[in-house]
Amino acid sequence: MHYTNRVEDLRIDADKTQQQIADLLVCQREVYRRYEKGERELPLWAAIKLAEYYDVSLDYLLGLSDKRRQFNQ
Repeated sequence: MHYTNRVEDLRIDADKTQQQIADLLVCQREVYRRYEKGERELPLWAAIKLAEYYDVSLDYLLGLSDKRRQFNQ
């Protein structure tokens, strides 16, 4: 799974709009849309912020793992 699918799925599952997530990342909606569609590479700082927001590991966010969290908390 490519990270763009995961980023979009997490947003939809959280019932958030692209604009709401763009506001979280302090960017324009169009910039966020391009991250979500894979037209622009998601910067590391944004990936970290999204992983924290959705309470998932970076590996999960980036599609490298199917485990939402690395460790049980």
